[in-house]
Amino acid sequence: MSGVKTLLAVGALLLATSSAAMAARTDLVLGVVLEPPHLDPTAGAAAAIDEIVYSNVFEGLTRIDETGTVQPALAESWTISDDEKVYTFKLHGGVKFHDGTTFDAEDVKFSLDRARAENSTNAQKALFSAIENVELVDPATVKVTLKQPQGAFLYNMGWGDAVIVAPESAETNKEKPVGTGPFRFADWARGSSITITRNPEYWGTPVALDKAEFRIIPDPAAATAAVLSGDVQAFPFFPAPEARAQLEADPRFKVTIGTTEGETILSINNKKPPFNNVKVRQAISYAIDRQAVIDGAMFGLGTPIGSHFAPHNPAYVDMTGAYPHDVEKAKALMHEAGLQDGIKVTLKLPPPQYARRGGEIIAAQLRKIGIDCEIVPVEWADWLQQVFKDKNFDLTIVSHTEPNDIDIYSRKDYYFGYDNPNFDKLIEELNITSDEAARKDLYGKAQKILSDDAVVGFLFELARMNVWDANIEGYWVNAPIQANDLTKVRWKQ
Repeated sequence: MSGVKTLLAVGALLLATSSAAMAARTDLVLGVVLEPPHLDPTAGAAAAIDEIVYSNVFEGLTRIDETGTVQPALAESWTISDDEKVYTFKLHGGVKFHDGTTFDAEDVKFSLDRARAENSTNAQKALFSAIENVELVDPATVKVTLKQPQGAFLYNMGWGDAVIVAPESAETNKEKPVGTGPFRFADWARGSSITITRNPEYWGTPVALDKAEFRIIPDPAAATAAVLSGDVQAFPFFPAPEARAQLEADPRFKVTIGTTEGETILSINNKKPPFNNVKVRQAISYAIDRQAVIDGAMFGLGTPIGSHFAPHNPAYVDMTGAYPHDVEKAKALMHEAGLQDGIKVTLKLPPPQYARRGGEIIAAQLRKIGIDCEIVPVEWADWLQQVFKDKNFDLTIVSHTEPNDIDIYSRKDYYFGYDNPNFDKLIEELNITSDEAARKDLYGKAQKILSDDAVVGFLFELARMNVWDANIEGYWVNAPIQANDLTKVRWKQ
């Protein structure tokens, strides 16, 4: 009998060991290219902020899912008045911020009023410009009245810039973000990583991960090494497309290529001579060989664009034929602009490889038409200050990853300084138009104006290369919004 007992004991031990081995992991190290300047999505333009906190730490009245569809979030439901100007939001009950304070209608009013205030620091303040008034109906109900109907209002409320924050913690969210999401901020090791942990008191569906570390790895070679070694188990927006074939051939990984809202452009300072001359901007557009940039900088990943619109959008109009690569035509326009002797300019390039690699290629292309570019590499924080805020630049390359953001060209203080009243009128009409067919027509007209004016050098729509451990599921393939949404991510059993 003692032998039987021993066998049973060994069997029980093996079973326990096997069960432990089979238990799904609950931690994740995820690679990101850029370190955010801070962690408050309501006070900064950097996509790197939303890539950490959107849906994970902070939530809005609505959210945008992987398909680009508006879903309920802190608002469980809403009604819209017949004139489409009054939105009444019914809020989820029992919701608390991570510091234990209660979420209610007052927080919604505070957040929306703060975002649209005259002294607002919200990078997307225009999202809230249609709001006339925000009223408290009761602790669980908010009524938002618009100045005029706005077809994209619910969508706008799903941006990271529209998340709901509490007055008790709003001023310290840059360093210690406090939201209502399924993860809590845990730690920020500057220059290295940002860690979030599961919120055990989350009001909604609990997440599977107990801990997620966003490890900052800007160098493509280092990113590849980190994935191959297993130090990093996931890397959406993978920065080394040259490693695609190697990773696809390795059964340890799942590689997917998704779409984004990232219009990658050669931004031009329209208010600075000689770029205030449309002929010079058109010359630049003719000089650019988009496919050469895509092949050289992105190893073929990317879709050429001729205006500021995503090719997967139903309202997209292909304007790439407006400026075919034509060096002689570009030279002729430079001559017409009186610049036949050439000019010297600066090309400021932020860290992403599409900018650094693409910048070298574009500089060579522009040199052929007499534009001599001094390449100036800048860190992300410096780009935000020098280019985006101070407008101290000639040319730069950046991917605008905000969703459906063609309206930025109507903003009078926006960094590339474009000003066209006809374009502005189209955007104003779009803002009060809800009929989809009419909106599609207006979007088409807006795309053509931007192309005709050659406001910037339109390059390509950024692809999203994702590399994940093959045992992970629930991640986003596409990026309809700036996000690394971990709410459904889990290790397989």
